[in-house]
Amino acid sequence: MALQGALMWICSLAVLSSCAAQDETLQCGYNSLTSNLKEAVECDSWSSEERAGLLLNLRNLRDKLNRLQLRECQGAEPNKCPQAEVPEDGGLLCTTVSDKRYCKPMCNHGYDFSFLRRSRVYEECSEQTGFKWQSQFIGGNKLAVCNKAHIQVSGAASAYFSEDQDCLTTKSNSSLIESAIMGGFMSELRSADVQGEAENSCLLCG
Repeated sequence: MALQGALMWICSLAVLSSCAAQDETLQCGYNSLTSNLKEAVECDSWSSEERAGLLLNLRNLRDKLNRLQLRECQGAEPNKCPQAEVPEDGGLLCTTVSDKRYCKPMCNHGYDFSFLRRSRVYEECSEQTGFKWQSQFIGGNKLAVCNKAHIQVSGAASAYFSEDQDCLTTKSNSSLIESAIMGGFMSELRSADVQGEAENSCLLCG
């Protein structure tokens, strides 16, 4: 029975992984699979082989979903700006205002920035910057690195996800993105006299 259950999980994950690359309107059994995954968290009767099979398929699914997630910001104006790298163990909040692209690196709880950036809340890419990201890292599109840390002191208070709401948890809740995260980011931009309507906004998780 356990083996049959494991095979059902593997098939379900394979179907969802395949659907992820197809028409976005397809449901691909998302609701039922999500419900089953929550139940699987409570299950501890898998054999060693079954656990390995599930972990393999979960890894493949995670890799595919991450690749699809990174496409969410593609095509944002100005399109001459390269896509900024998303920090691992954190996220990248981006928006376009008046033909300028702004991205705000954020770290999950328990991680801190490798450079001091308390007064450097976001980075800019625009015609004025030569369509290159202003960054503390020389060359490339890396804006920040999140390192394991006991305390978080290098960034502004708003640059960290809370302990119970990491980047993925936040992204899975649209109200958190719109109010707590994007709303705060827009307030920071307006405080820096960045005026205009926000377009092509997105949150990417590392």
